[in-house]
Amino acid sequence: MDLIDYRALIDETDDRILELFRERMAIALKIAQHKKEHGLGVTDAGREKAKLADVREKAGEELGEYAEKLFGTLMEVSRAYQNNAMNPAVTATEGAQATKEG
Repeated sequence: MDLIDYRALIDETDDRILELFRERMAIALKIAQHKKEHGLGVTDAGREKAKLADVREKAGEELGEYAEKLFGTLMEVSRAYQNNAMNPAVTATEGAQATKEG
């Protein structure tokens, strides 16, 4: 294989990741709706901490730190999306900032 072949594999993998991202965000939207209906806040620090520890362990020693960063970013994006769903006047950037502050 050469570089072009490897890049094609990366592109195919990225397409699969994007599809899973869309699926994850659709679920996050349902979670936001549930939280809004039940008066819950967006952030569940305990759940996030446990999830990141689980991801780090499952990824293994070599990739654990990187997987934790990836999933931390996914959670941040998810919180911003949920903040926007619960308060449509909030932009993605403002939602992300709110998740850092609260």
